[in-house]
Amino acid sequence: MTANQSPAGKPPTATYDSAFLRACRREPVPHTPVWFMRQAGRSLPEYRKVREGIPMLESCMRPELVTEITLQPVRRHGVDAAIYFSDIVVPLKAIGIDLDIKPGVGPVVEKPVRTRADLARLRDLTPEDVSYVTEAIKLLTAELGETPLIGFAGAPFTLASYLVEGGPSRNHEHTKALMYGDPQLWADLLDRLAEITGAFLKVQIEAGASAVQLFDSWVGALAPADYRRSVMPASTKVFEAVAGYGVPRIHFGVGTGELLGLMGEAGADVVGVDWRVPLDEAARRVGPGKALQGNLDPAVLFSSREAVEAKTGEILDAAAGLEGHVFNLGHGVLPTTDPDALTRLVEDVHTRTAR
Repeated sequence: MTANQSPAGKPPTATYDSAFLRACRREPVPHTPVWFMRQAGRSLPEYRKVREGIPMLESCMRPELVTEITLQPVRRHGVDAAIYFSDIVVPLKAIGIDLDIKPGVGPVVEKPVRTRADLARLRDLTPEDVSYVTEAIKLLTAELGETPLIGFAGAPFTLASYLVEGGPSRNHEHTKALMYGDPQLWADLLDRLAEITGAFLKVQIEAGASAVQLFDSWVGALAPADYRRSVMPASTKVFEAVAGYGVPRIHFGVGTGELLGLMGEAGADVVGVDWRVPLDEAARRVGPGKALQGNLDPAVLFSSREAVEAKTGEILDAAAGLEGHVFNLGHGVLPTTDPDALTRLVEDVHTRTAR
């Protein structure tokens, strides 16, 4: 156990009583906590400066650079949590999958995974494979003090979709063809990815992450019955792998309004909601016993200050009866967002919800 962990029965630690972790645990908070997906990224000029000339995957493997990038939005915006700067394909790269992140495209896999023989390429992930992650998180937690650090990983379905398609896909035709056409191979693939993902999250927690988020970016492409049968077992396995650490587990996907209840059922303590479903309706779908995270449309930040404040008010009103609420966007910060709009949004939420 490390300084930032506080499982049941352990004494409180530096981040334990933070507004973010209290909201995740559905406890009273001094104000609604705020952080943003992709808060450390292209919207910040200081990020673009330190990343200049450095490929994405290489930047994820430089602990000092990761530390600086992760801290940038905490310094600038005053958010209530930092999220570890990385990419969901980092653990796949770490176990030897030939892939790269191409600017303007995203992750591209040289040889897609589509046969049983391809499973052998997905070996176990060890802490030594990602020693730079451990080093970076130790640097970060020393700097962050009472501000929690969120670790993260890609969920098995989304990782599988990149592996099977060979890159980003609009329709996921190869992925769904495998899922429907060879359900046993599909199940074995997701189970293997669940092992890798669980190991990657364990590394982050043991290094000092105070919470973890599982990103299932593409799972909104599935119907609920397919999710329950073909995806949920693997996601549940990931959440169970880190259950013993006592840190909040967040589950987020895009276009997942029809899946919200199942995503909570998979094992999350906090369910992320995109902007398509109001938070009060999301709470009804998820059911009791879970905190919610979300859910301002990132595009709203391009509107007037008055419009942003109006939409923020609507979200806070919808969240008024929730057991726990972490304010976030309904997806990541868009690259051309004005950073000052994010800073104002944090201040607005804190001011309106101060208790």
